[in-house]
Amino acid sequence: MFAVIKTGGKQYRVAANDLLKIEKLEAKVGDIVEIGNVLAHGEGENVTFGAPFVDGALVTAEVVEQGKNRTVIAFKKRRRQNSRRKIGHRQLLTTVRIAEILLGGAKPSKKAAAKPEAKAEAKAPEAKAEVAAEAKAEAAPNEAKAKKEPKAEAASGEEAKAAPLFKAPKGEPDDLTVIKGIGPVAAKDLAEQGIVTFAQLAKLSDKDVAKIDEHMPFSADQIKDWREQAKELAKK
Repeated sequence: MFAVIKTGGKQYRVAANDLLKIEKLEAKVGDIVEIGNVLAHGEGENVTFGAPFVDGALVTAEVVEQGKNRTVIAFKKRRRQNSRRKIGHRQLLTTVRIAEILLGGAKPSKKAAAKPEAKAEAKAPEAKAEVAAEAKAEAAPNEAKAKKEPKAEAASGEEAKAAPLFKAPKGEPDDLTVIKGIGPVAAKDLAEQGIVTFAQLAKLSDKDVAKIDEHMPFSADQIKDWREQAKELAKK
């Protein structure tokens, strides 16, 4: 017998003892999970379809492994803009072994594992109340301290947030938009990080380029191109 199930926005054709990698499920290795979204089931040429799901149909599976899929790279480049963007993504996956395909409201031979929160509440409601009381007691002195020194903490947070990557030199800033590839928005972003002159751009080391690449929305290739243009402009 086979069944067609839906989980994680995808459909899978499964049979007993099949190993299957699906979107991550909140369960531990060895737990039994229930998948109630059964679109169809059948044996041979006799197939029953649901509308959209088959009433009373259920598929149970045992969690074998929690892991990740291979890395998928998304690369985007804009023509003649010196703009490149590279992002990697690894999808979380759960490997399961199909245990049973149940029809007509039949009960599984092994019950699914209870959710951690529900289990904790059923076993120890008093312990939960004690933990809440302890947390409240610990939070009281912290709240009192926060009331006494809110301005100092806010000031330190603003300083950490506003700290630029470089120290801007004294004197009149240069018009960085003269450099090809730097528009008004990019020039503003550079100024906020302390880069305001051609000379600064021209003197950037490879370490500085890596720092800008890490903290700002500009690629290393862009910054190196701007550095070469700035060297010519700084001579004038």
